[in-house]
Amino acid sequence: MKAEPAVQRQLLDLAKVDAELSRVEHRRRTLPELAEISDAEKVLRERRDALVSTQTAVSDLDREIARQEKEIESVRARGDRDRKLMESGSVSAKQMTDIQHELDTLARRQSALEDDQLELMERREALDMDAQRTGAEVDKAEQALADAKRRRDEALADLETTQARRDEDRAKLAPRFPDELMRLYERVRAHKGIGAALLRSRRCGGCQLELDRNTMAEIKSAPEDEVLRCDNCGAVLVRTLESGL
Repeated sequence: MKAEPAVQRQLLDLAKVDAELSRVEHRRRTLPELAEISDAEKVLRERRDALVSTQTAVSDLDREIARQEKEIESVRARGDRDRKLMESGSVSAKQMTDIQHELDTLARRQSALEDDQLELMERREALDMDAQRTGAEVDKAEQALADAKRRRDEALADLETTQARRDEDRAKLAPRFPDELMRLYERVRAHKGIGAALLRSRRCGGCQLELDRNTMAEIKSAPEDEVLRCDNCGAVLVRTLESGL
């Protein structure tokens, strides 16, 4: 394949642009903010699950406290009825004894229920504190996630700007090359990641392989417009004054 030396040298400009485009794409896939977002989302899910669990426990306790209060009210009402009955004077001595026994039983039952209720309310207070703490952790996790997403969006916006500029540069460079040379360049770039490289002091700028004396002699004797390629990486070898020929 033949191409004017000046055209071949411009391949280096194209390769430079493509290298930056590759770096942009690599950075887009490997932004540290992406890992931060993943971690932050995991933490937020855990915090939210913990909050839901605490809130569920609070709701369960509220129902238990309400049930306990209802039972206490029932015992208290029964005691009030018995006392009124005793005060009415309409009951016999035996009934008075039975009612008094029931009042004593009701008093013990009410005391036990109130003790249980107090314990439930203390647990409820502790869960309230847990819910407040977990809620604050949820808020902190949400803020951390929002911050990571903001920084990701800023980084992506910068990368989009860089890519747009390099795409524009590439659009200007591409028409300068013969179709056959461009197809070769694109094919090598697709397979090896770099389509053209500078030959500098016996070393390929693509794979950094140092060429032996026989290869250098062949390159030196090749016509200037001959399109040469690296035997190792396949990149188009561009000769300049830095090639040491």
